[in-house]
Amino acid sequence: MALIEIKDMYKVYEMGSEKVHALDGVNLTIDEKEFVAIVGPSGSGKSTLMNMIGCLDVPTSGTYLLDGEDISRFSDKRLARVRNQKIGFIFQQFNLMKKMTAYENVERPAKYTKCSRGERRRRATDALGMVGLEDRMKHKPSELSGGQQQRVAVARALVNQPPVLLADEPTGNLDSKSGEEIMKMICALHEAGNTIIVITHDTEIAQQADRVLHIYDGKIVSDTRKEDAS
Repeated sequence: MALIEIKDMYKVYEMGSEKVHALDGVNLTIDEKEFVAIVGPSGSGKSTLMNMIGCLDVPTSGTYLLDGEDISRFSDKRLARVRNQKIGFIFQQFNLMKKMTAYENVERPAKYTKCSRGERRRRATDALGMVGLEDRMKHKPSELSGGQQQRVAVARALVNQPPVLLADEPTGNLDSKSGEEIMKMICALHEAGNTIIVITHDTEIAQQADRVLHIYDGKIVSDTRKEDAS
């Protein structure tokens, strides 16, 4: 079943008298439980596509159906609700609140849902347990290693049980060992049934996905699945 459907998507920015087509007629379908990597050089449009998939921006034209709902023209308020409920973000910079503990960072997205305080506590505790940080819940980001901070970010992405996990260069700020651990965790989440979309320039990371999309000049120029490559 298609979880994401993008049809004839354009994103045009005006730079003085010129128009830059960051996305140039993108068509894309991603099914539930897929593990997709989106790769491309700087300026290729992959970050813009990530912003569209993550409901951080809206297209100039075209449609975006997420979980059967056309969100292409949603207001900022409605987009914020969709982001909170349907997309879990894992960022290169971790984006943790420095003054909050690991537990408070993970629980925070659940505060914007209708679940009770007890349910929020259970979800946050379970999510931190899934990433092996149940003994670091009271630690602040400054008291954690880079790899541990990214684990907190993964737990935060999971707390609302969203249908999509969107990872933007998830190992970009980590040493090789921590990066491998994070990718093992992401692969395990996929094996558990999560839909994963990774934005990366790292071919080794892309090769771990079941499907690799190459974007160039705002267009998807190739779409390769593992079974096609074998």
